[in-house]
Amino acid sequence: MRAPAELLDGKSLKRLERLTIRWNRSFQGLLGGNNVSRYAGVGHEFLDHRHFHRGDDLRAVNWRAYMRLERLFLKMFRTEPRTPVRILIDTSESMSCGGTRAGEAKFAYACRLAAALCFIGLVRLETIILQPFANGLGEEFRAQGGRQRYALASRFLSGLRTSESSDFERSIRDYLTKYLAPGLMFVISDFMDEAAGEPPFEYLANAGHEVQLVHLAGPADREPPWRGELELYDAESERVLRVSVDDAAAKEYRRGYDDFCAALEHRAKRFGSRYIHLSTALPLENVLFSSLPAGGAVAAQ
Repeated sequence: MRAPAELLDGKSLKRLERLTIRWNRSFQGLLGGNNVSRYAGVGHEFLDHRHFHRGDDLRAVNWRAYMRLERLFLKMFRTEPRTPVRILIDTSESMSCGGTRAGEAKFAYACRLAAALCFIGLVRLETIILQPFANGLGEEFRAQGGRQRYALASRFLSGLRTSESSDFERSIRDYLTKYLAPGLMFVISDFMDEAAGEPPFEYLANAGHEVQLVHLAGPADREPPWRGELELYDAESERVLRVSVDDAAAKEYRRGYDDFCAALEHRAKRFGSRYIHLSTALPLENVLFSSLPAGGAVAAQ
């Protein structure tokens, strides 16, 4: 499945200018962003003093304090870094499912959401990295320098397509090898990976990343609309499962899906990640201006 050719219209982009991406931790990054860091460095807002050490910049010495105390103290200021914001988009074949009258396919929805987050970050002069993944990492796209870079980012997203099976743990290992500096990361996926467990979340926590999991689900992911004798086709493994579905089986399936989501949320939160479950039946505008702000991922300016 290919991504939609047009992801967001001009009216939607105009509304997104009111939002900003939020995070809880401080990261060392390039100067010039619009988010306050707790790291000391060059800036305008005074933070604290510390003792002068050999090799420190003499221009930052508080000479008035030296004249009074005859001791060298270094002035520290609050920096405003461009925190690296990395958006991981699941491009495995299971993401091509979910398209119904009530909502579009998970992959199309994921690309629109990634485009919106990218635009929000670019407006605030953040460094945005769009990183597709399936059973490993795909080719990335780096966007920085303001909203004028959004057109190229949108074109990159529109060129993505689903393929291969999902291997979340391998993708995260590749991610940590590729991106050594910690940052804020969004993971947009249906997390349909039988082998996925706690290790990926532990790896990310140990490396100092702040993680927002966006768990996408099509309307049929939790509420199977079919009854009777069925053949279920696995889009990734190409296996076929023959099942008989009645109301009792559908109820048991819903319970199993809820347990799956609860376990994923528990694993995420155990290692400090945020988690949000979204149905593709929910309008994207509601997600951006209600669901994500409630979860602390974005905020209105």
